[in-house]
Amino acid sequence: MIRAEAIPLPTPYEQLLALPENQVGEVIDGQLYTQPRPAGPHAAAEAAISANIGPPFHFGRGGPGGWWILPEPEIHFIRDTEVAVPDLAGWRRERMPTIPRDHRFEVVPDWVCEILSPSTQQKDRVLKLPLYARYGVAYAWLVDPLAHTLEAFELHEGKWLLLGAVREDETVCFPPFVAVTFSLADLWV
Repeated sequence: MIRAEAIPLPTPYEQLLALPENQVGEVIDGQLYTQPRPAGPHAAAEAAISANIGPPFHFGRGGPGGWWILPEPEIHFIRDTEVAVPDLAGWRRERMPTIPRDHRFEVVPDWVCEILSPSTQQKDRVLKLPLYARYGVAYAWLVDPLAHTLEAFELHEGKWLLLGAVREDETVCFPPFVAVTFSLADLWV
């Protein structure tokens, strides 16, 4: 009798690595989640946030500096097992003095920003916010480019505390970036 050998199935992370270029993948609670690259309003909001907080915090121009602010880093809370890709993330340089040389970021960020879309908002709120809390991300912002809102959260005793929400053209001034303010209207196209 010839015995067939079982071919091992690829791990969720191996499946993530095999995704086409136009897909973003994350492994949350052992499950692979995929989505297409962002649409225009999402990309515009991401660029505007980066343009407003990047110079004062990433570069120290007109602000305190001392941060890395990066788009779509692949954060490995557990290497190749628990992997999230926030739209933007920030690290205090005292906690992460240098940027990793490969695609894996293994230092928990101090801040994340998720830009919601109809296809991702449930995952961002129900799966990713608890994931970020579980691993100790101190601050999270949720931006909805269709509803024109930004919600800011701070982790307090393992739970997210809503610091505030702004809409349309109100002023954004939330931790950890209170040294600068900008109009939320900058985000909308």
